[in-house]
Amino acid sequence: MITIVNQLRELSYNLYWSYNNDFFEIFEEINKDIWKWSQKNPVKFLASINNEYLLDVIEKKNLREKIYNIYRDFRKYLNEEKTYFNEKYYKATTPQFCYLSAEYGITKCLKFYSGGLGTLSGDHLKSASDLGLPLIGIGLAYSHGYLRQYINNENRQAELYEVHDFNFLPMILVLDEEYKPLKISISLPGREVFAQIWELSIGRVKLYLLDTFVDENDVEDKRITDILYGGDNEKRIQQEILLGIGGMKLLDRLGFNIKAFHINEGHSAFLCLERIKNAMKKFNLKFDEAKTLCYFSNIFTTHTPVPAGIDVFPKFLMEKYFKRFAEEECEISFDRLFEEGDLNRNGQNNNHFNMAYLAINNSQFVNGVSKLHSEIARKMWSLPPTRSQIVSITNGVHFKTYLAKASEKLFIKRFGKYWYKDENIWNRINEIPDEEIWQARVRNRKELIYYVRERISDKLKLAKASEERLAEVENLLDENALTIGFARRFATYKRGTLLFNNIDRLKQIISNPNYKIQFIFSGKAHPKDEGGKNLIAEIVSYSYDPIFKNKLIFIENYDIDVAKQLVSGCDLWLNNPRRPLEASGTSGMKVVANFGLNFSILDGWWIEGYNEINGWKIDSPEEENLPDYEVDKYEAESLYNTLEKDIIPLFYKRDERNIPIEWIQKIRNSVLTLAPYFNTERMVKEYNEKFYMRVK
Repeated sequence: MITIVNQLRELSYNLYWSYNNDFFEIFEEINKDIWKWSQKNPVKFLASINNEYLLDVIEKKNLREKIYNIYRDFRKYLNEEKTYFNEKYYKATTPQFCYLSAEYGITKCLKFYSGGLGTLSGDHLKSASDLGLPLIGIGLAYSHGYLRQYINNENRQAELYEVHDFNFLPMILVLDEEYKPLKISISLPGREVFAQIWELSIGRVKLYLLDTFVDENDVEDKRITDILYGGDNEKRIQQEILLGIGGMKLLDRLGFNIKAFHINEGHSAFLCLERIKNAMKKFNLKFDEAKTLCYFSNIFTTHTPVPAGIDVFPKFLMEKYFKRFAEEECEISFDRLFEEGDLNRNGQNNNHFNMAYLAINNSQFVNGVSKLHSEIARKMWSLPPTRSQIVSITNGVHFKTYLAKASEKLFIKRFGKYWYKDENIWNRINEIPDEEIWQARVRNRKELIYYVRERISDKLKLAKASEERLAEVENLLDENALTIGFARRFATYKRGTLLFNNIDRLKQIISNPNYKIQFIFSGKAHPKDEGGKNLIAEIVSYSYDPIFKNKLIFIENYDIDVAKQLVSGCDLWLNNPRRPLEASGTSGMKVVANFGLNFSILDGWWIEGYNEINGWKIDSPEEENLPDYEVDKYEAESLYNTLEKDIIPLFYKRDERNIPIEWIQKIRNSVLTLAPYFNTERMVKEYNEKFYMRVK
C-alpha cells in the first residue's frame, strides 16, 4: 500500500495530472472537501491528510487499481519512444527549443496567469510534451500570482492577493552541487539582483520559473516577482529584464545549448540583447555582427492587433537600466541600443522603446495568431520587403485539459481508452448516436449548474446568509434551459455588456415561457481597468433585476477551473469583441469537444472557423468608420435576431424522444470542421515545422 501512496506523490509533482480527469476523480473520492480546500492541489492535499486515513480510504474505496493504472499510463507516457518528434526528426537527449512567456496557465493551483495568453502558453507546453518536442519553458514565479477577484457590496470587482507557499505546490527548487538553491543574477542600477529557480514538470517538458524572493535581495527587489503585471512601469521593466536577460542566464547556468528561442509576446524580448552580448564575447564580434548571427534563431509571436496593447518604456527609463549595458557590455552608444526598440530605426521623434519592435528587429520568424490578425499586423508594421514577413499560425487549445468527465467517458466508450491517440478521432463523430451526444450535453450542463450552485452557496455560507437564502440557491438556474456562456478577461474591447444594449428587447427574449434561456458570465478586469470593472458592475446589477432572477449569473474569480466548467457545461458560447481587436481568442475553441456551439463576431479565430453549418455569426455593418455606438447597436440587433429566430427555436425543436436532432447535427458539424484544426497539437507542429526546425 505504501507503494501506491508513493505513486500518488510522484504523480502529484508532474502536471501530467492537470489534463487527466481520472486523477481528479481519485482525489475527490478520497476526500472531496480537502480536495476543494487545497484548490485541487495534490501536493498540498497529500501533505495535509493523515497517512493512515489515506491508506484506509484507498483500501475501502478500492482505489488501488485505479491509482496503479494512472501511474502505469504516466510512466508509459514519459518513456514513450514513438513520439511525433522522434519519428519525424531525431531523438534529442537535451532541450533544443526554448519558449519564454510572462504567464503560464496550467492548472487552478498555479496562479501564474491572468488570461488567454497564459492558458495558451500552458497549452503550448502540454502539446509540446504530447508530441515529444525537446522544448523547455521559462517564466517568472509570482509569489502573489494574479488577483483573486471578489464582488463587493457595491457590485464592483475588488482584489485580494494571496501569498503562495511554493513548497506546497507541484514545483521543485533547483539545487546546485552542494544542495543549495541554484541562483542567477541580473544587473540593475547600482546593484545585483538574485533569483532562484523553480522547476515544474509538464509531462516530458520542463518549465523553469525565476523567483527573486531570496535573502540576498532587499525588500523591493524581493518584490520584483510578487504580482503578475503588478506595479508601475519601473516594476514592469524590472520583471521583463529578469524574464528576458535572466531567462538567458538561466539557460547558461543550467548548461542548455538551445537552437531556437520562441519569444511569446514582447515581455521577454530583452533576451535578444543578452544573446547579442553573449555572442559578441563568445565569437569576438561587433554588435551588429552578433545581432545578425542571433537573428536567425529568434521567433516572435505577437498577440495584439493594436499598438496600444504593446509594452513600451520611456527613453529615460531605458537609459537608467540599459546605458551601462550598452556602453560596457555591448560597446555601443545607448542611442544605438535604443534604436532596437524603433521599427524603422530612424530615431525621429521617438522617445519610447517598443518591446514588440525589439523582438521584430531581432527575429527572423514573426507570426500573428490568426489569419486576420496576421493581415492586420502586416499592415500595422509594414516590414521592409528585404526581410522575412509576418505569417500566420492560428492558436489552438489542448482539448484534454478542458474535456468534461461526461465528454471523455463517451469518447472512451465509443473509441477506447486511448481515443486521443487516433489522429482521425474528430472525423469519427458521426459514429456516436444522437442520443449519446445529447446525454453527454445534458450531463455537462447539469454538472455546470451544480457547480454554480455550490460556489454561490459556499459564498453565502461565509457571509452567514439565512437558511431561506441558502435554500433558494438549490433551485438556481434551470437544468434543462438553453445555457449561454460569456467568460473572458474583461477588457472593454471585448464588450461584455453588448447583450444588454437593448435591455427591453433582451427582457422580451428571456421572458418567453416556451423557450427558457439563461446566461452565465465570468471574468476579471485588470485592477487598473476602471472601464472593465464598470462592465462587470453593470452585469452584476442586472442579475438582481426580477426579470433576470435565476436566468443571469455572474461567477466571481474566473480561473482555469471555472473556465473548464463553463466551456464544458454551456450549450452556446457567446463572443462579441469589437472587430478587429480580437487577435485570436481561444475560449470558444474549448467548447467544441464538449459538444457546445459558438455564436460570435467574425473576428479572430471564428472568421476562419465559421462556415454557416457549425455555429452562428453576429453580423457587422458593412459601412466603415461608423461611431462605436452605431456599430454596437447594429451588432446587438443581429445578436437578438439570431438568438430569437434561429438559435433558441432550433434548441427547442425536439423529436418524439425529446432530442433536438438538428441542433445535434450542428454539434457534429462543429466537431468535424473545428476540432481537427483548432487545437495546440496542430499549432505546435506548425511552430516546429515552420520555425523551430528551420533556424540556422
